[in-house]
Amino acid sequence: MSSLIRNLTLLLLVSSPAASIVAQELSGNDTRSLDGQVQEIKSDVLNIASELGVLEERLLYPSNTQLAVFVSMADDETFRLDSVQIEINGEPATHHIYSFKELEALQKGGVQRIYTGNVVTGEHEIGVTMIGKLKNGKDVNQSNSFVFAKGVKPKALGITLAGQESGKSGIQVGDW
Repeated sequence: MSSLIRNLTLLLLVSSPAASIVAQELSGNDTRSLDGQVQEIKSDVLNIASELGVLEERLLYPSNTQLAVFVSMADDETFRLDSVQIEINGEPATHHIYSFKELEALQKGGVQRIYTGNVVTGEHEIGVTMIGKLKNGKDVNQSNSFVFAKGVKPKALGITLAGQESGKSGIQVGDW
């Protein structure tokens, strides 16, 4: 019987308004402390992820073999670029299909890094194929190959695309 009385007394004390206020204060402080710890852990995880990304890039693309290829459109180009395909030394390197927003960014002067990879020092061939539509509805499908030399330092190539309406060569490749 005494254990029943003790349990009832404990139940009354716990359910009293003062007990609930103390419990709320403790849980509020614990929650704030826990939120601070979570934010600290999130910050640490983001810093570690950033450092790992840099280390991964250094490991995967050492500077003495690194090749980066960028795509842009010639000034005042109005043709619709649908896709670009890149081959390096006859092997497919990358292929990209453009969304409306990406095309709009390129037409406004934006530049896209389309490829990052490794090639050994020496002469190489890059093949570029672009597919799109001219303003008059005519299809554009151009391919061209270019030779480039890769030295010890990282190499950056820029591909500039133009429609046939502008009178320029459709695909131009140069060092960046």
